[in-house]
Amino acid sequence: MKNEEIVDSLKVIKCQHVSLEVSNVDVSLKFYRDFLGLKLSERHFANENPAIPFEMAFMRLGKQHHDLVLTHDPKRNYPEKIFNSGPAGIHHYAFECPNKKSFDMYLERAKEMSLEIVRGPVLHSAYQSKGDGTWGENWSFYVLDPDKHRIEIFCEMAEIDNAGHYIMENGKKVPDKKAEEI
Repeated sequence: MKNEEIVDSLKVIKCQHVSLEVSNVDVSLKFYRDFLGLKLSERHFANENPAIPFEMAFMRLGKQHHDLVLTHDPKRNYPEKIFNSGPAGIHHYAFECPNKKSFDMYLERAKEMSLEIVRGPVLHSAYQSKGDGTWGENWSFYVLDPDKHRIEIFCEMAEIDNAGHYIMENGKKVPDKKAEEI
C-alpha cells in the first residue's frame, strides 16, 4: 500500500516523543525540570526488567505518560560531547510555546539559568521584514542540555493549508510560497 492510499483516519498523527541517551540521569532530570518544567512520570533502573539493560526516566509536559525519555546505559563510557562535532545524530529537537509571551518567558528563563544560547532569538522567515532569511515562519532560540543536545524553543510556526499555502500565525498567506508536497 502506498502512502497516498492510506485513509486519513489511519495515518500517523504526530511525532510524539524522543528518547535521549544521557550521561547522567539525575543531572538531566534536574535540567528538564528546572528549565522546561517537565514532570517525572516514572523512573526505572537498569535490569529492573530483564529485557531492559539500561536506566529510563519518563518525563511529561501534560497528561500523556511521556514526551521525553532519558535513557542511560551504565555499561557505556560517555565521553564528553563536543558541540558540532562527532558522528551523525539528532541535530535538534523542539518544544513549542503556545504564544510569543510564553516564548519570551522561556528566553528570559534560559538567560536567568545562564544556559548557553547557541542561536537566537531569531525569526525564521524569508518573507517577514525581521526574518533571518531561513524557513518556517517562526520565532526560535536554541540551547544545549547537559549532554550538549541542542533544544529549540519556538512559537508561531506557519501552518500548511489544504492547497499547500503557508499560513502565518497572523492568518496571512506567505506570497508565492507553497509546500513542495501537498
